[in-house]
Amino acid sequence: MFAEHDPYLVALSVLVAILGGYTGFGLAARIRSSVRASRRVLLAGAAGFLAVGIWTMHFIGMMAAPLPQDAAYLVLPTLVSFLICALVVGISLYFVSIGGPSRMRVLWAALLLGFGIASMHYVGIHGLAGPFAIRHDYPMVALSLLIAIGAAYGGLRIYIARHGGFRLALSAVAFGIAVSGMHYTAMYGMHFEPHSASGHVMAMDGLVASQQVLSLVVALLCFLVAGGFLLLLVPEARLRAEAERPDPSVAAIRANRAAPLAGLGQPARPVVTKIPVEGAGSTLFIDAADIRSIRADAHYTLVHDGQRERMCAWSISEMESQLCPETFLRVHRSHIVAVPHIVLMRKEGDGAVVELGGAVPHLVPVSRTKISELKARLGLSRRDGPHRNDAIGQNA
Repeated sequence: MFAEHDPYLVALSVLVAILGGYTGFGLAARIRSSVRASRRVLLAGAAGFLAVGIWTMHFIGMMAAPLPQDAAYLVLPTLVSFLICALVVGISLYFVSIGGPSRMRVLWAALLLGFGIASMHYVGIHGLAGPFAIRHDYPMVALSLLIAIGAAYGGLRIYIARHGGFRLALSAVAFGIAVSGMHYTAMYGMHFEPHSASGHVMAMDGLVASQQVLSLVVALLCFLVAGGFLLLLVPEARLRAEAERPDPSVAAIRANRAAPLAGLGQPARPVVTKIPVEGAGSTLFIDAADIRSIRADAHYTLVHDGQRERMCAWSISEMESQLCPETFLRVHRSHIVAVPHIVLMRKEGDGAVVELGGAVPHLVPVSRTKISELKARLGLSRRDGPHRNDAIGQNA
């Protein structure tokens, strides 16, 4: 498949696809937790970086291929191929951003995005001009289309799952390899024939760009993708530092709990029974009794009701101060759990992990300093021997 290809350009094309996927889906993952004013900017940025990454990977792959020496690029089809890519990426991300991301919604968005990536490829291929004809092996065309749809579905699942850090990096690697695999599969099924062997010739009708001009454009776009990737890492580090910074309100709560006589004689803290979360263009209210866990996301939180996570404008410290302390426990600097809904606890590294029950069970980490308190809340401290297994099961 890679016969006569430039191996360095092939490696560069895969790397650009990975960086574009990481940057695009990293921005897209922040859409749900952002304020409304910045969502359009994030959606446009995510679609732009994904489209630039996919399109740049395509033309780096074209430059790596053994094309005829007198081949040139028609400017209009080349621009149209980029517009196709940008439109389908933006529409697909928007399609799964509104409402609940059901399986069918994601599947339809993946079909649209997959067909768009394939269309971008073949429109760009037929933007080549010169005294030759291009013939395609249709089984390879079908296979490349299936790979494009699979890559699109995997990428959209990355966005919905809100992966971050190392998991997002692994997902971006898989996405970049899949998109590159689609391109090189399609190239493997493409053949150049002398114009005498076919009646159709790739004529130079319209504005034409040489391979040198396209190389400069692609080089600039590579710098753009790399710069976006590096800039995406800076806010992540800043937000992580802010999340780790002690919150004054948390210190005040702890001081109140440590007051003489456990705060007797002081006004009782109000306990909320409903939590406001964001729905499709509206605000929903979830009963506190239905909440399984709460996860910090920058200055906001993600509330899990046993089925899915929903964004709440409250911070993690505000959640801790408002919810009933007899039901909820902050087991990690970024996680609060509803103790009655814990169905499993097991040791993991220096800390532990608990599983919260519901239609969609999920795991929450427990920091080492909180294990003893959580065990006491679960009734394990009195009857646990020193060698008892750390995995337990109890009904929610």
